[in-house]
Amino acid sequence: MTATAPREEQLWSRCAGCASLLYRKRLRRNLDVCPECGEHARLSAPERLRQLVDPGSLGLMPDQLPETDPIDFVDVLPYPHRLSAARASTGLSEAVVCATATVGGHPAVLAVMDFRFLGGSLGCAVGELITRAAERALDDRVPLILITASGGARMQEGALSLMQMATVSQAIAALREAGLLTVSVLTDPTYGGVAASFATNTDLVLAESGARMGFAGPRVIRQVTGRALPEGFQSADVLLRHGQVDMVVQRRSLRGRLAALLAATRAARPTRPPVPRQEPVPRRERLADAAPAATPGGGDTPAVRDAWDTVRLARHPGRPTTLDYLDSVFDGFLELHGDRLGGDCPAVVGGVARLADRHVMVIGHQKGHTTAELVARNFGMASPAGHRKALRLMRLAARLGLPVITLVDTPGADPGVSAEEQGQAAAIAENILTLTVLPTPVLAVITGEGGSGGALALAVADRVLMLENAVYSVISPEGCAAILWPDRSAAPQAARALRLTAPDLCRLGVVDEVVPEPSTAAHDDPAETAHRLRAALLNNLLPLLDVPPAMLVRLRRQRFRRFGMARAGARAGAR
Repeated sequence: MTATAPREEQLWSRCAGCASLLYRKRLRRNLDVCPECGEHARLSAPERLRQLVDPGSLGLMPDQLPETDPIDFVDVLPYPHRLSAARASTGLSEAVVCATATVGGHPAVLAVMDFRFLGGSLGCAVGELITRAAERALDDRVPLILITASGGARMQEGALSLMQMATVSQAIAALREAGLLTVSVLTDPTYGGVAASFATNTDLVLAESGARMGFAGPRVIRQVTGRALPEGFQSADVLLRHGQVDMVVQRRSLRGRLAALLAATRAARPTRPPVPRQEPVPRRERLADAAPAATPGGGDTPAVRDAWDTVRLARHPGRPTTLDYLDSVFDGFLELHGDRLGGDCPAVVGGVARLADRHVMVIGHQKGHTTAELVARNFGMASPAGHRKALRLMRLAARLGLPVITLVDTPGADPGVSAEEQGQAAAIAENILTLTVLPTPVLAVITGEGGSGGALALAVADRVLMLENAVYSVISPEGCAAILWPDRSAAPQAARALRLTAPDLCRLGVVDEVVPEPSTAAHDDPAETAHRLRAALLNNLLPLLDVPPAMLVRLRRQRFRRFGMARAGARAGAR
């Protein structure tokens, strides 16, 4: 009896939806969809490819990349140990499998994510592989199909994983410019940085029946809001009702729907010549002990602080806000309101101002100093209306030929129920995509908290500056500790592991320059902080004004393209 138990387990499977005991071969014939209740079980990437592509057409793309642990991350286990365990359990090199194939006789490049591999998280390797798949589609002049299944960005790679949202998005933008179709198929689950970038900024967004998608996960939303979630929240059918996907497709119909879409767009595909692809330029190597760059007017030697102390300084209620800097750094600010779609988010302020004798468009997160101000501004956490207001102002700036300056200070995007229902992930994704192609200078400054995708939505820039006591991270230390450590009390350890301080990020190349603060912190001498920030902005903006728009976009794309795995591997090997 004991000897046959494993065989019986393989022959039968229990449905996660209705708990029915199902004959495994019958379930497989039904594409792993429960015949009793219709529950769509999660599929591995290899199985997904077998179901979608024409027999004999599959050509796997290379997936061997340099071993890397870009920030030497350790929680209760070293990051390399987690990678090794994931590879052993899945048989995959990483959380995505990329391939060329035909679907219904139509050629395409596919990138299929696998949730079994560290929750399908987006790290440097995944970003590099999907970007290479997009570049292959561009070279071959064929559509790109993305099958997403992810919990979000990979926190073990810190801000470098956050950068992959921009890297892949700009690859999608290149396909869009070339007139090539991009399709994403949301499967269960698709969250976080993947939802807020390439999963929702493609031409078409399909959702498999039973899929869930959102920027913030249900557990986080319940913890933050203290509210019960509506029936079917973030489900494929609810996403369709709220206009966030083009269609919901049963698994048995997915291959046919994709084939029909490829056929329709192939018939209408333009015959324009291929767009030349720009190869990434090597990242400037930084010495491990290099001091942060000082701006004109700065005289203090930056203090070496513990990362957790820096987090607390970045969150200090007295720290200057965007409105404070608009009053002290800029002149003649005229605030512009509204997203033109029905909302005016108070967590994002923006408008036209002068910097010296130059008119600029300034957009920033606004927190506040008092409890009443913080509540009124939602603690600087932008809603979809806030991101769309920022998007409107960015596009207006490009039409008027105005440089864009963004001031980033947010714990993250609004994680509320209404924000999810109004398309938070897609709003962030569209900002990131637009910034990669905006034909005007973009200068971003992390002034306080740079939290995850909510920060990146304003920080895809030609130059990224960071105040000395600001932080910029893929996840909050508390959130990281709650997931990877036994409890949230390990937040100080998580802060150190995430490499979220300005000197850390300058060494990693995420930040171009650190703006020194007065000897204690910005809130102790706001006037001197404003003087230093103004000097740094002018020092970095003026050279950008002489760069032709096409060259600006090209260099901005190269800046983010070099955050790929190959560069991370070279950096790791140099240590």
